[in-house]
Amino acid sequence: MTSDFPVRTPPVETKLPAVGTTIFTVMSALATETGAVNLGQGFPDFECDPKLVQAVTGAMERGLNQYPPMAGVAALREAIAGKLQSVYGHSYDANTEVTVTAGATQAIITAILAIVRPGDEVIVLEPCYDSYVPNIELAGGTVVRVPLVPGTFRPDFDRIAAAMTPRTRAILVNSPHNPSATAWSREEMLRLQELLAPTDVFLISDEVYEHMVFDGQPHQSAARFPGLAARSFIVSSFGKTYHVTGWKVGYVAAPAPLTAEFRKVHQFNVFTVNTPVQHGLAQYMADPQPYLQLPAFYQRKRDLFREGLARTRLRLLPSQGSYFQCVDISAVSDLPEAEFCQWLTREFGVAAIPLSAFYGDGFDQRVVRFCFAKKDDTLRAALDRLARL
Repeated sequence: MTSDFPVRTPPVETKLPAVGTTIFTVMSALATETGAVNLGQGFPDFECDPKLVQAVTGAMERGLNQYPPMAGVAALREAIAGKLQSVYGHSYDANTEVTVTAGATQAIITAILAIVRPGDEVIVLEPCYDSYVPNIELAGGTVVRVPLVPGTFRPDFDRIAAAMTPRTRAILVNSPHNPSATAWSREEMLRLQELLAPTDVFLISDEVYEHMVFDGQPHQSAARFPGLAARSFIVSSFGKTYHVTGWKVGYVAAPAPLTAEFRKVHQFNVFTVNTPVQHGLAQYMADPQPYLQLPAFYQRKRDLFREGLARTRLRLLPSQGSYFQCVDISAVSDLPEAEFCQWLTREFGVAAIPLSAFYGDGFDQRVVRFCFAKKDDTLRAALDRLARL
C-alpha cells in the first residue's frame, strides 16, 4: 500500500545543543580498538561478593518480582537510615526521608528537577561529573561554574561566595571528588555550612564514593553537619559501594519537606526501582563489614598503583578518596590532555581520561585521570606498559 502524502520525520530542536559524543565513549572505543588496558571509565573489572548475588537470587526465587513501594522497599530504607545513623550520627526517618533511586545519576537529576525552576542559578564546582550541567539545563536553570583551585582542587570559598546571588537556588558538591580524588576536610565542610547558613540555598551532596576515603580519614558527609543536613539532598550509590555499577541502584536522604518534593518527581520519572535487588541489598546490609572494609580494600589498590606510577615520569597528585588517581603529564609530553590520552592509548596500550573533559571550557592543566578499581593483574599489566614512560 502506498500513500500520496510525504513521509518525513519532523525536525528536532535540541534541548542540549552542547552535548555530543563523550570522551568516555571515545576513549573506551579506542581502548577496544587497540587492545589497551582501559583505566579510563570508572567501574570495576572484578566481581561482587557472591553473597550479594545469592541474596538477590533468593529474593527472585521467593517471588519478590512485582512493583515495590514507590519510595523503595521498607527494609532497605530502614537499613539505609540505620547506616547513616551509625556512621554519621544523623537520624533520618526511613519512611519520610529516605528514597531508593535508579542509581545516583537519576537521584541527582530528580533532586534538580524537584527544586530548580527556570531562571534559578545553580553553582557547580569544576571539574565536575558530566551529568550536572545538562541536568540543570533540562530543569531550565542557569549553570554558574566556579573552578576548584587548579593544582590542588580545593574549594575556593571566596569565589563561591562571589558567585552567590539572590537567584542562587542550589550548589552541587562532590566529595570524595570525581575526577580529582580529593576529599573535603571537616574544616571545609564547616566553611560551607557557615557560608550557606544565612541563605535559602539547597545543597546537593554527591557522596557516591563515601566509603572510599583513605589514610585513616573519615568521610565528611553533609549528614555530619546539622546546618548542611537540614538543606541537603545526600546522594549515594550501591553500585559504587558493592561493585555492581550495572545494577543502577542508589538512594537519597533528605529532610521530609525536601523528600516530599523529590518523590513528586521520582514517581513520574522512575516510579520505583528493581524489587529483588532492593530486597537483596537490604539483606546484605545487615552486615556492615563490606562497606566498613572498603577503604582498606581500595587503599591497597591505590598504593599498588601509585608505587608503580612512581617509577615513571608522571607526577602523582594526591588520591584522598574515590577510586581515581590523577597525574601531571608535563614531564612526559607537550601534548594537550586529550591528545595525550589518545597517544598513550595507541602507543603504550593504556587508556586514561583528560581532566579537561570535566570543564565546560576545556581548561587544560596537563592532568589526566586513571581508574584503579581493577583486578591487581589488570593494574600490573597497565603498570608494565606505563613503565616505558
